[in-house]
Order: sequence, then structure tokens, then C-alpha cells
Amino acid sequence: MKKPELMSPAGNWVMLRVAVQNGADAIYLGVDKLNMRAKAKNFTISELPEVVSFCRENNVKVYLTVNSIILEDDQPHIDEVLTAAKSAGVDMIICWDIAVIAKCKQYSLPFCISTQASISNSTSAKFYSELGAERIVLARECTLAEIKKIRNETLTPKRIEIETFIHGAMCIAVSGRCFLSHDIFNKSANQGDCMQPCRREYEIYDKRLDKSLLIGNDYVMSAKDLCTIEFLDQLIEADIDSFKIEGRKRSPEYVAKVTSVYRRAIDSYFDGTLTPEKKTAFLEELSHVYNRGFSPGFYFGKPGAEGFSSVDGNSSVRKKEFVGKVLNYYKKSGVCYVAVLSGTLQVGDELLIIGNTTGMAELKVSALINEETNIQTACRGDKVTFPCPLLVREGDQVYKIVN
Repeated sequence: MKKPELMSPAGNWVMLRVAVQNGADAIYLGVDKLNMRAKAKNFTISELPEVVSFCRENNVKVYLTVNSIILEDDQPHIDEVLTAAKSAGVDMIICWDIAVIAKCKQYSLPFCISTQASISNSTSAKFYSELGAERIVLARECTLAEIKKIRNETLTPKRIEIETFIHGAMCIAVSGRCFLSHDIFNKSANQGDCMQPCRREYEIYDKRLDKSLLIGNDYVMSAKDLCTIEFLDQLIEADIDSFKIEGRKRSPEYVAKVTSVYRRAIDSYFDGTLTPEKKTAFLEELSHVYNRGFSPGFYFGKPGAEGFSSVDGNSSVRKKEFVGKVLNYYKKSGVCYVAVLSGTLQVGDELLIIGNTTGMAELKVSALINEETNIQTACRGDKVTFPCPLLVREGDQVYKIVN
């Protein structure tokens, strides 16, 4: 059995580097045109050659999302984006609008059909395969049993690759095709302009009585995050080709942790050590970064009331707080020199040091020195040094992890 590809999101250079550092086989990203995360940080078209070069050096594939609805006036942008992708050597285009598919075929660019196409059966999968697609991302509403049937029906005459989501945010709309943002804000979620009105608490208003009621204790349109770590072995055994982590709008530490956990889980399965105890430990790790609570999604049937979040935003028990920035790093001695710009920094604090070139370094402060004096606590305005075995750089941002 072949290992499934592990694909991670990248919205900027920091996310890209931490995804690669933590074991991603592929990354997916968007540029500032025609992608479904227009509100996220995106790369520029001019950065594509550098992105591809970096990933080639690390044996990581690059997939470019061109997956928004294409309006008439958008069509000239297709040529602009795809010619740049072709020139840079992007491995595959993720799309679903026929206008983009036609251009991919014209430029001989490999393409994958996005989940936006809501492919939920083998007939549709075969149609896109005959159209030239190398891969399909199945609708998020497919159950594991349905995925197995689709897999079995698409092995011949040409085996098309199947990709599914394994972790991250879920949407209440079918495959993310939502119109709430359009109705409320005149912003099209289907062109990457989602304002996330579903993530809020709502009330019912009785106009005749002039009274209103909050709808229960939950956020009734805000789904919990998908998490498959407890049944990842079943997904591997379903012969899914690529496992996709959602999160181009999330933080570098989210990308780092989630990629690292699923990398270790996949590798553990193949070396025979993915025990129930290890799954529990992995789940605990995943709870340390941004999440809205966890759900198995649609893999075992339609989620009930337990599939909706009960919090406004983050359920994680650990968060990061900005502390300061790196002033210098002394390679020979492995010492970091930091300006404390906010709050305090103490011996024993867990730190994240984040930068475009560094990616992310994670460490615990073992000692603090201020003007050759050992101290326990540094305050705003102090400039301190501490041992740092990981290479960081001047200008990197320093955060501490708090519970």
C-alpha cells in the first residue's frame, strides 16, 4: 500500500517554510487572483518561481488554487495566472470552472478538480477523468463508505487520484458554496470573499411581540473543525491518494503542529506503531492550536447537533502572546538577543520565534541574561539574551505560549 500524500496550506512564506519543515509532501497556495481565499494572505504571481524553487529543493510539490467562480471579466486573468504557473513549474492547478479547465488543457498544465465541484459519485469522477483531470477532491459531504465505492469504481480504465480533507474548518454550505456573505454584505464567498457570518451567535425576533431569543447555547451555523486523527488508519486503508489540511487563513503554529501530527501519524501507521494511546496523544497535541472543537465531519454520516461549535472562535487551551523581536543571533554560541516589547519574558516560558526565512522555531527559555546578570523575569523595555539552539534571524517576531 502506497503512503498517501500529506498536503498542507501556505498563505505566506512563514507558513510555507513550517509546512516543509514539519513533513508536508505538497503545499497548496493561491495568488492574489481567482482563488477562494482572497481574504487570506496570498503569494504574488511574481513569487511563484521562488516558491517552486524552494519546494523543489525540499522535494515538495506545489499546487496552485485557481478555484473561484470565473465571471466574464475574470477571463483575461486566467491566462495571466496560468502562464505564470507554467513558467514557474507549478505541479498542478486546483480548479473546477470549465474556463480554467479549458486553459489548463491548452497550456498542458496538470489539473485537479476542486471540492467546489461537489463530486459525490463515480460517474462524475470518470467524466472529469476523461476530461483530463489527474485528481479529484471529493465533496466534503461524502462518507467513508461512499469514498470506498467511488474508489473501487474509478480504478479502470484510468485510475484517477482521489483527495480528501483530513483536518480543519468545515462550512455549513454544500462544499463551501455559500451565499450568506453575498446576501448580507454583498461579498461573494464563491469568489474568495467570505465574511464568515456563519461563525456568529444568532437570535430569533418575533416582530408581533417585539421580543427576541438567542438560539440555544450554540453557534447554530458554525461547524466544528474536522479532525480525523482517531480514524486516520481507516482513511489510509480506503486507498485515498492525498490527505489535505485546511487552513490558509490560520497561523504558522497551526500549520506546523497539524502537519507534524499527521506526518507522524501516517508514518506510525506504516511502521505498525499507530496505537490507540498514540492517537490520544496526537489528539491532545492538535487541541493546542486554533480549533472550534473537533468533529469527524461527514465520514460516518451527517453530523447532528454535536457537529456545531459552542464557542465564538478558538477552543484551544493554548494561545500565543507577542513578546518582542530578535535583535541578533550569535551562531557560534547559539544565543539569541531579544528586545522585550510587550508583557514579560520568564525563565521556563515556551517560545515561538517566527520569521519569513526562519519559518518557526519552538523552544523553552532555560536562562535569561540582562547585562551579564542572570535574571528570572524580563520586562517591557529590557534587552536580554538566552540560549537558542535553533537558527533564528534579526527581525524575527518572538511570542510566548500561554494557557
